[in-house]
Amino acid sequence: MAVELLAPAKDKETAKAAIDCGADAVYIGAPNFGARKSASNTLEDIKEVVEYAHKFWARVHITINTILTDDELKDAYALVRELEDIGADAVIIQDMGLLKLLIDNKIKIPVHMSTQCDNYLPEKVKFFNDIGVSRVILARELSVEQVADIHKENPDLELETFIHGALCVSMSGQCYLSQYIGGRSANRGECAQPCRKKYSVLTDDGKVLVKDTYALCLKDFNGSKCIDDLIDAGICSFKIEGRLKDIGYVKNIVSYYRAKLGRGTSSGKSEILFKPNPEKSFNRGFTEYFLNGRTDCFNFESPKSRGEYLGRVTETGDKWIRTDTDKVLSPQDGLYFSGDGAKVNKTEGDKIFLNRHVNIMIGTKIYRNYDAEFEQELKKPVKRQIGAGVNVCNNIITVTDEDGVTIRHEITGDKANNPENMKETFVKQFSKTGEEDFYIKEIKIESELPFMPVSAVNNLRRTLFAELMAERLKVYESKIKQTHGPMKYSPYFLNEIDYRGNVHNSSAEEFYNKCGCKVTERSFESHKPERTVELMRCKHCIKYALNMCKSPQKLLLRDDYGKLYPLKFNCEKCEMSVISPD
Repeated sequence: MAVELLAPAKDKETAKAAIDCGADAVYIGAPNFGARKSASNTLEDIKEVVEYAHKFWARVHITINTILTDDELKDAYALVRELEDIGADAVIIQDMGLLKLLIDNKIKIPVHMSTQCDNYLPEKVKFFNDIGVSRVILARELSVEQVADIHKENPDLELETFIHGALCVSMSGQCYLSQYIGGRSANRGECAQPCRKKYSVLTDDGKVLVKDTYALCLKDFNGSKCIDDLIDAGICSFKIEGRLKDIGYVKNIVSYYRAKLGRGTSSGKSEILFKPNPEKSFNRGFTEYFLNGRTDCFNFESPKSRGEYLGRVTETGDKWIRTDTDKVLSPQDGLYFSGDGAKVNKTEGDKIFLNRHVNIMIGTKIYRNYDAEFEQELKKPVKRQIGAGVNVCNNIITVTDEDGVTIRHEITGDKANNPENMKETFVKQFSKTGEEDFYIKEIKIESELPFMPVSAVNNLRRTLFAELMAERLKVYESKIKQTHGPMKYSPYFLNEIDYRGNVHNSSAEEFYNKCGCKVTERSFESHKPERTVELMRCKHCIKYALNMCKSPQKLLLRDDYGKLYPLKFNCEKCEMSVISPD
């Protein structure tokens, strides 16, 4: 079964590059209300991406996944309507007030519930399914087995999961640490990433267990070895994280997963002129997270990119080192070691000259987090084309693409003096599709061709491909493009919710009331609760990381300013929470 490969895009150039490299869909930020505030795009640019994607029957999903104020809600709804008008394929939302407006106004554009909705509990996913949304983007903390159980209970619901990229240490939508520290809300697209900062781990009696470590920093996700298991579990879309990543990262990672997945849900093939390798793009080391049980998902050493493993240091000198690597290094390559780094100035045999003096011990592991030659390879253009076959019979030329879309055109002209020569000319010129959206799979000529000069054959080819593309777009709109069925209110699985329900406007409160759930308090962003509260809920566990699973010892985190954050451990659920100091 073909599944969707969904790629991130911070802008229209990155979106087109992702599609060229084989993405079946891209997700991109709207002008406002996206969970990556610095990755917004104009409606004009989004329309351009939509038009480009639809040529390949690829989809464009728009992120409107922040929680909204009452004043913003009207504009957000108007934005959804505009996105529907320009042909966007889906909106990704978090705010229940916006969902209420979409239900009440019988919106037709497919609605995908963001992972920011904390789609971890099976009851939450079933709730959204009962409402009638098109898709739920699952929490990253789920195992393959849990995904399969959710699919069994909701067999007709589209389930999307992340497959690659950075991990939030908190369950998405349940992190209030950035808001608490500096008023920058993760649920409002302004996260300051305090989880990538240094903390010391202390016992409640003041003993320092670990000093100045990146205690909340996770490795990056790589679920590529679990693709088949996740497909069997019911996943229909694999999502790559990274709407802030550069175009080279997106090209590399999309190409890697396209090769892993084979044919997707869109059309065409891509000519990749580099060998994809996820280790060569930004990563903090890789983890499968909880897909197959708990693993060492943490990286206490550094939040910086580690890159690909080279080997170990065998000798050091003044601004130079030797390693046991078998890889060839180039000037301007970036090296990473023990949380530090340097650039390569030059190499002489196995001797690597660095741009600065470094303190490094023999035996230290060395990584390359910037491969200068590979980055140049990534800049080469990638062409995606749709296969088409040509048949000529009795002065009728028929062109059919790989999806069965067909057009026909009559050829007129005088009888050719040299039919064989005319045939060769036709085949040669019709096969010149380097800059076209199509490539020729085969040409069958079952009758003699009339005489046509080379220029006429070229014009005919361009005309036919333009007509074929126009027909493809018609077919997409009428048969391929999805629309949203009716949504309705459904009973919520809880009787009441507190600030963790992220209710930020009156419409969201009305939504929950209609679903039989009382909102006891508004969002953390509306008003910080006057009590000790959970700032972050995680599957990552510091006790596990420190080999203290069975210890009854109470632990705290201390930040650079001396503020202490108690840690609460729920060993039955295998979860950890960071608690407010107040």
